Amino acid sequence: MTEEIKISSIVLTFNEEDNIARCLESLKSVADEMIVVDSYSTDKTQEICEGMGVKFVQNKYINHIEQKQFAATLVSNDYILMLDADECLTDKLIERIREIKKNPDADGYFFNRFNRYCSHWIRYCGYYPDKKIRLWNRHKADIKGTNPHERVMMREGAKSKRVDLDILHYAYDSVDEHLRQMHNYAIITARAKYKRGEKANFLIHVLMGPIFKFIKKYIFQLGFLDGYYGFVFCAAESSMNFFKYLRLYEYHRSGLPKED
Repeated sequence: MTEEIKISSIVLTFNEEDNIARCLESLKSVADEMIVVDSYSTDKTQEICEGMGVKFVQNKYINHIEQKQFAATLVSNDYILMLDADECLTDKLIERIREIKKNPDADGYFFNRFNRYCSHWIRYCGYYPDKKIRLWNRHKADIKGTNPHERVMMREGAKSKRVDLDILHYAYDSVDEHLRQMHNYAIITARAKYKRGEKANFLIHVLMGPIFKFIKKYIFQLGFLDGYYGFVFCAAESSMNFFKYLRLYEYHRSGLPKED
């Protein structure tokens, strides 16, 4: 009989007092070790985490990928289960992870991510099932990607498997919150592209790109079936595309500013 694997969970936080308890509550029945890496929160995040018995570590935030890579160095077990603070496992996924612990049949597991936007669960817009590897053997995969979005990359020869069950992602409570985040992501992404030497064509990327992205999400990916918030979401995501490439275009015209 195969020995049951042990899992270490990692979560990043910064002022997540409204979300973190829900996240950790869903993890505690499957994680043998829970680690929270905090970017010096000023709210009750630390108090909540320590009250739930997690290993709480504070580390200066440089970027999203480096913070998660740092968190991965702190684990004691071979398998890592990674959630964002505004995510939680569904009951069905918890049961499936318990089964995986008893009989692991892959080195990495894709889960669906079901996103809530302004109290509406987004089923279309190309936003579901939003598959991501969130459970993996740390000796068979690495955290990589382009800021602000990380990816878990399986190493050569490693086996991955999809589990068709959901992580619930409480993405945005309001349109204003989405617009603020969109602005931050546009800056971070444009800077990363500029530093990699990528350029933006004004006609293709700045003018036409956002239009095509909206048509793709709203029409071809059936965003209109998500109603009013489907339209708002598709429009906001297309706008982020516009601002991202507009900033990149401006950086190549005027240089990268020290601060935005």
